[in-house]
Amino acid sequence: MASPKTITIIGGGLAGLTLGIGLRQRNVPATIWEAGVYPRHRVCGEFISGNGQAVLQRLGLVDRCRRAGAIEAATAMFVSGRTRSPVRKLPAPALCLSRYKLDAVLAERFQELGGELKIKSRWTNDANAEGVVRATGRLANPGRKPSGWFGVKAHVSRGATVHLEADLEMHVSHGGYVGVNRIGDGEVNVCGLLRMPANGPGRESKTDWLRGEKTSLLNDRLGSVEFEADSFCSVAGLDLRPRAAAETSDCCIGDTLTMTPPVTGNGMSMAFESAEIAIEPLREYCEGRSDWRETQRLIAQRCDTAFAKRLAWARLLQWMMTSPMRRGPLGVWLLRSEALWGLLFARTR
Repeated sequence: MASPKTITIIGGGLAGLTLGIGLRQRNVPATIWEAGVYPRHRVCGEFISGNGQAVLQRLGLVDRCRRAGAIEAATAMFVSGRTRSPVRKLPAPALCLSRYKLDAVLAERFQELGGELKIKSRWTNDANAEGVVRATGRLANPGRKPSGWFGVKAHVSRGATVHLEADLEMHVSHGGYVGVNRIGDGEVNVCGLLRMPANGPGRESKTDWLRGEKTSLLNDRLGSVEFEADSFCSVAGLDLRPRAAAETSDCCIGDTLTMTPPVTGNGMSMAFESAEIAIEPLREYCEGRSDWRETQRLIAQRCDTAFAKRLAWARLLQWMMTSPMRRGPLGVWLLRSEALWGLLFARTR
């Protein structure tokens, strides 16, 4: 029997590493090309909710995450200015772990399984070639108007006191929203999706983007805290419009395929899920049981089936959170509606 073909994965983030682990558990040769190093900070809510935990469980990674310091988040609250929703219990606890630790955990496991990880290395060959999977993260979609959205993340310095009424607080303003949650080891992650003002940031420092407006509850929480300087990171030009996998000319997973609005808290889960979807079709290709075009088509079809409705509901939620109507009486009702909360939480998973 001929040796199985090798899968080349461009990008060693959540999706790329998860795919690599799943392939190596099935004895499929896999090489990951990663331009950066581990550990590293990434713009991320650091909040694993929904089906993503089940993927990690099936791959035997949940216990490793817990040993690395992951903690559970059981409650959530939405805030607009100073108007609060009730503190609500999540249908199932989320898992919270710093990307600084999580990426390193996944990279270590991939190498333990015999995968080849090339760090500080960029793939310079054809990304559309057979056996190549793109997992390079958030990219601007060609042909679309550049987005004004940008992401910012930083950790509150250890030892600083941050009073939270829920395990995850999502603070919404006219310029976007900021999520605040504990991630273990006494750390608090603060991650925002914001719109760049036409005249530029207008803040004294980049971390001020995360503190909220002076009169907001978010500013009460974070106005005087210090952030860990080396944890700050940002990314611009985020395109949150859904993209169908069938429209792409290459094999993509994770955010390279499509992003879900961060307000859903489901971005990390979709990275894990898309990686798992790709594992079996890629194994069949490597074992010579399907050709590359059919493999790529099958992965795209399954990703679209899994995510299309979820992305449509996520787009609605994104609009609701950033629409001017949220600042009136209707917005107060939206924050406090138990039925709406249950519907949107279920539909965005």
